[in-house]
Amino acid sequence: MNFFRGVMGGQAAGPQPSGAETIQKLCDRVASSTLLEDRRDAVRALKALSKKYHMEVGTQAMDHLINILQTDRSDSEILGYKHPPKSAWLIYLPMGELMDLLADSREVIRNDGLLLLQQLTKGNAAIQKIVAFENAFERLLDIITEEGSSDGGIVVEDCLLLLLNLLKNNSSNQNFFKEGSYIQRMKPWFEVGDDNSGWSAQKVTNLHLMLQLVRVMVSPVNSPGATASCQKSMYQCGLLQQLCTILMATGVPADILTETINTVSEVIRGSQVNQDYFASVNAPSNPPRLPAIVVLLMSMVNERQPFVLRCAVLYCFQCFLYKNQKGQGEIVATLLPSTIDANSISAGQLLCGGLFSADSLSNWCAAVALAHALQDNLTQKEQLLRVQLATSLGKPPVSLLQQCTNILSQGSKVQTRVGLLMLLCTWISNCPIAVTHFLHNQENVPFLTAQISENLGEDERLVQGLCALLLGICIYYNDNSLENYTKEKLKQLIEKRIGKENFVEKLGFITKHELYSRAAQKPQPVFPSPEQMLFDHEFTKLVKELEGVITKAVHKSSEEEKKEEEVKKTLEQHDNIVTQYKELIREQDAQIQELKEQVASLSSQNDQLQATITQQLSQIQQHKDQYNILKLKLGKENQSQSNSQGDSSQVNGLQTEELTQLREEVEELRKQHTLLQTQLSDKDALINTLVSTSLFPSSDSSLDASKIAQLESRLAAQTSETERLREEMKSLSESRADLQQQLASATSTVAILQTEKAKLQTEVQESKKEQDDLLMLLADQDQKIHSLKQKLKGLGETVEDEDDLDARDQTDDDDEEEEDEDED
Repeated sequence: MNFFRGVMGGQAAGPQPSGAETIQKLCDRVASSTLLEDRRDAVRALKALSKKYHMEVGTQAMDHLINILQTDRSDSEILGYKHPPKSAWLIYLPMGELMDLLADSREVIRNDGLLLLQQLTKGNAAIQKIVAFENAFERLLDIITEEGSSDGGIVVEDCLLLLLNLLKNNSSNQNFFKEGSYIQRMKPWFEVGDDNSGWSAQKVTNLHLMLQLVRVMVSPVNSPGATASCQKSMYQCGLLQQLCTILMATGVPADILTETINTVSEVIRGSQVNQDYFASVNAPSNPPRLPAIVVLLMSMVNERQPFVLRCAVLYCFQCFLYKNQKGQGEIVATLLPSTIDANSISAGQLLCGGLFSADSLSNWCAAVALAHALQDNLTQKEQLLRVQLATSLGKPPVSLLQQCTNILSQGSKVQTRVGLLMLLCTWISNCPIAVTHFLHNQENVPFLTAQISENLGEDERLVQGLCALLLGICIYYNDNSLENYTKEKLKQLIEKRIGKENFVEKLGFITKHELYSRAAQKPQPVFPSPEQMLFDHEFTKLVKELEGVITKAVHKSSEEEKKEEEVKKTLEQHDNIVTQYKELIREQDAQIQELKEQVASLSSQNDQLQATITQQLSQIQQHKDQYNILKLKLGKENQSQSNSQGDSSQVNGLQTEELTQLREEVEELRKQHTLLQTQLSDKDALINTLVSTSLFPSSDSSLDASKIAQLESRLAAQTSETERLREEMKSLSESRADLQQQLASATSTVAILQTEKAKLQTEVQESKKEQDDLLMLLADQDQKIHSLKQKLKGLGETVEDEDDLDARDQTDDDDEEEEDEDED
């Protein structure tokens, strides 16, 4: 303890150790102390020193402190220093200074900072967020670029590992990475040249980690919205195009090619734009230019290709078709007779070749790939029924459906039969026409019942379960169009040949298989060996959906089905009525809306006409006012002139100069009069012009009144029409209210019928339970009777069995007949 007193500031003799030496001694004590109390004291001392010696504690003690947090996680006092699951004061130490280390010019310090952040960010979302928001993405991407991207050394690998820690399973950081436009900065990582031979091991490692980073952003386990957004960014910035370039490049190492295929798969999965682009990618070869899909399928059905590569191609094909009905149609179209081109290789030809090859893995992969071309697509299921195959010369072609069942009945390998059964189940599910085609072959149902009823080994149980599923689909989606294979007859066949309980037990073999749950976890087909490649992820969803409904369908009696059909028809009728009313209401709503628009248009026209009339009346009044003013001026001038002429008769006493002046004034007045006359004429012409160009073509007041009357008549007619439309709208509203009331009544009736249906179902279940109880009682009584008979026989009593009684009754009947004959 004297040591700690010296560290914490107590008096000690001799020279004092430096901060770095003290921290080193404390680190040794943390690493070597066997007593928990000593380790606590050392950690407490390091915490105190961290405020003054940030750099020393960060560089010397961090690894030891992380180990303490792992080894002493059960100690409550050390846990008190923690911010789960790492120490809060380490974060306080962790972050500004640590992020500065990444920008340090000294490579040793920068690299140690990278390693330290790797340890701190493992499995800790809180620290991952802190590091991300401390601008870690920017700094790490800068380092990767400075170090040469994929051609860089171990530092690039460390940066990529840290990025993986920050982004994997952390939706917040993924969103921050996308919003910060960092996806665009990943594109230069994947630039490759023409010569890709001789890649170093470090470059392969770097590219592998870079591809993993892309997959983290578009993983199927992410939220659909986040994945779709990242997929869109990768297409827009050209990253997808760059990955497809690697996909078609030559000389790329096999493991990088495989991981690139997996990465492209998840970048296009469920994204229509990306899937369309991928469909347009061609291999960089001279004519004929093969699509990338065809080139990849060649590898999938080639048994000489590596197993992991074939799995990756299958995953890519599945992702291309995922929620892509357009792509599904294009694949199926390559199999149809009207589109087959004998001079080119198509995806359909490769799938058929793989489906019927001698390699069981090719059979399985081709069957699963073809099943994905039919997934949730009724149109393509029906289209595929048209496909005809030429099996041999001189023999008529057979349908693809028939050829699949033929191979299935030939007893091929388990992997081949499992693949074909998954294809058939996917094909005919939810497609009554395909069910009819399958049942039309008289050999199919006997084959399935024989497979299910046999007691086979462990390896054959999965095949039995899939056969039961296929037969169950034939029952559940049967439209009763074939008299010999209706729903009821198929169920009777199961009861006689297999037994209902045995059938359900065999059906349950699928989900109980050890490989079923593994395939159900994620879409990517990952298998340790080719022999374990049995289940497809999408098929596990189909099994989960159908297992329960098939079990119920097999156990239902004909009476229950009839009742359900009647209730279903009644509900459908009511649904049709409700639908009709809804359609009628929609039509009337549309008509009302149209009438409202017409009324609004007429009202607008009416307002415009009234505004035009008011404007033109105002203009006419202005013209009249101007005319009256001019006439008034002209009258005053004439009066002035007459007065001047009257005064001229009295000029006898005036002087000559005054007369001359008066004459000049008269002459001036005459000129003015002439000018005014001219102006008046111009004004009259202007008035006539304005009147002629206005709504009233004549200045005659009677004509003006006639035009105004016409306009007022039109306006009145429009007003009447508007009122009529309003009345019609009111009537339609009342009619709509009546229809809504009828709809409510129909809805109430549907609810009553649904209640009655539920009641009937409850009664049926109770009756079934009572029947089962009676059967059990009868079985117990038979057992007791048999036991008592055995005891009586053991005591020496003569006991006649039912068979003996039947035989004796038959003998008595024969004797009576003989006596009757003798009497005759």
